[in-house]
Amino acid sequence: MLKKAAIEIRTSPHLKKALSVEQIMRNVVYALLSICAWSVYQFGISALALLLVTTLTCILTESFFCWMSGRPNSVKDFSVVITGLLLALTLPPGFPLWMAAVAGFIAIALGKSLFGGLGFNVMNPALIGRAFVQAAFPVAITTWTPSFVPGRFLEFIPSSLALPFMSPVDTSGWVKERAVDGFTGATPLALQKFEHVSVDTMDLLTGTVAGSAGETSAIIIFICGLYLAFRKMMDWRIPAGVFAGTVLISLPLYLINLEIYPSPQFMLFSGGLMLGAMFMASDMVGSPLTPKGIWLYGAVIGMLTVIIRIFGGLNEGVMYAILVANALAPMIDSVTQPRIYGERKQEAES
Repeated sequence: MLKKAAIEIRTSPHLKKALSVEQIMRNVVYALLSICAWSVYQFGISALALLLVTTLTCILTESFFCWMSGRPNSVKDFSVVITGLLLALTLPPGFPLWMAAVAGFIAIALGKSLFGGLGFNVMNPALIGRAFVQAAFPVAITTWTPSFVPGRFLEFIPSSLALPFMSPVDTSGWVKERAVDGFTGATPLALQKFEHVSVDTMDLLTGTVAGSAGETSAIIIFICGLYLAFRKMMDWRIPAGVFAGTVLISLPLYLINLEIYPSPQFMLFSGGLMLGAMFMASDMVGSPLTPKGIWLYGAVIGMLTVIIRIFGGLNEGVMYAILVANALAPMIDSVTQPRIYGERKQEAES
């Protein structure tokens, strides 16, 4: 009697070459390390502590829920490390560490484990954690500190060590004491949205501006993303679609009124768009699978980002744009399915 071969059914990511999930995730971590190193160099030990707290919290939370559900511990696949690093990179460098721990717990508990773990999550877990603290701690999430402060490797930003459930620490006095000239306390996006002041493109590329811990240097993020694209571990069409969608909306507005609306290059290089396009939108689980769907998915993220930044109440829209696109991914796959060769559309019944 012949023994039938077992059919193994898996969730995404679906691998087409001799690469394991662990190998891909480990290379993503390698790509993120350069961004993390720049963040620590720019903001000091507060950024380092932020990265450690979110990553360790995510690892511990993942281990706990695997133990509770009786599933094998999935920490070794490195996906949880990516979530922890990305989460930290989207937070202000002086974000209170206890709040960062809350964000890490929510990212894994609600963004990943609730759906069954890797391959089953509907949306990017790091952005779920970020969205939660955006709503829960609006003051802390919009409190920025300058970069390259003298003594940043010897002392913490005061708000980093704020006690749980206490009022946010005012860092304005700390900034003045360190004689940081010309610091406004606002990110480039806030300056442009509320004061119509554009930051020099070179500053956005090199990362000499205020912002989230890992979103300031567009050129470093882009190079790290190219590493994954050349290794065939990221679909380059997704960030390309994001960039195209961004230009598609921002360029006409800029041409209509150069004084009010920012230029396309400002939209591309400012805020979290580069990090979101390269490392979050390109998540294999939350993105579509069809060729046309991938382009549409990326374009939706880029267009929504511009719309939220310009016409919304927030000065940043990357996070919500990616979460919305994640939710739309199954529908995008459905409407962009390629027609089977030789298939004819059924004629409507008379």
